[in-house]
Amino acid sequence: MSFKSGIEKIIEIYKRSHLSISKFSSLIQKDRRTVTSWVDGLTDVEPSDEVKKRICNLFRYPDYIWEDGCTDDEFLKSITQIPQKEVRIIDEDYHGRLKYIMEVERNRRFVIQAQFPGPMYRDTAVQNVYRTRTDKNIEDLKQKRIDQMLRYDYDTTEWYSIKSVLSFCYAKIGNFFTKEEKIKILELIYELFNNNYNKKLFLFDSFSRKIYGMETTYISINVKQKILFFKSPIESVFIEIRNRNLVERMHRYYSSPIEAPSHVNFLESVKIIKILQDALKYNNTLEQAYETINRTTDYGELFYNNLSIDLQKNVSAPKSGQRRN
Repeated sequence: MSFKSGIEKIIEIYKRSHLSISKFSSLIQKDRRTVTSWVDGLTDVEPSDEVKKRICNLFRYPDYIWEDGCTDDEFLKSITQIPQKEVRIIDEDYHGRLKYIMEVERNRRFVIQAQFPGPMYRDTAVQNVYRTRTDKNIEDLKQKRIDQMLRYDYDTTEWYSIKSVLSFCYAKIGNFFTKEEKIKILELIYELFNNNYNKKLFLFDSFSRKIYGMETTYISINVKQKILFFKSPIESVFIEIRNRNLVERMHRYYSSPIEAPSHVNFLESVKIIKILQDALKYNNTLEQAYETINRTTDYGELFYNNLSIDLQKNVSAPKSGQRRN
């Protein structure tokens, strides 16, 4: 098939969607009879640009699929393969990866962190956690990034799972920090984020819904440049995405109180960091820290979700009127 007209292309997209005509019509906001007339070949009136744009947004297709020159195999390739210009592999040594991060996040950053704390806060407060050898160029570059992030006016929005925060404070396995180091890191983060609207810290409940990957890899979103990148399972590789629709959708998802996972807002997150810091300082248990969070904030339910079944039996139920976002 030639796939020259807009109708021919829409029919192919419809077939590949495996949706019913009713569902497909609803998604593209057209009357069912209109879509049926396209499929049955009862009309040759070219669909509007609005419909074409809606289909591209819905199925994440590039806008150029509607161009006259995009026909036959070129059209099929465009709707079945990821455009190479939208995906780039960043395969560099540590120095190269750090330079890349600093370039993309030069003026501001919006990140979903794999674990708490972020590496720059860790390296500021605690030395030699993972490092086995030093390199002056790398150390100089790391210090530049630390200095950048510690600036009062540096704009940063950071998301951490509640699970990763509690694991940092209380896990007995895979935890490389002493009590004193934990307190120092929490103090640093509290001082940076408290009463600073350039810096926003969100704690989300990764158990509130199925969230795959959001708490296992570093994701950085630059909505102004329409770029996002994330760490691949191969340590030395970053994956860069330049798909405008995907970048904006990801940013909108984590910027919307309604769409985002159940979370603690940035003002209360800082308050909870202080509660956890005091809990460690005074040797309070995880159960005691939870009781304080449940009593003094509106987010006890989210922390209750992150306790084991056995621990849930030993603590108070979340108080009524809890917030989910």
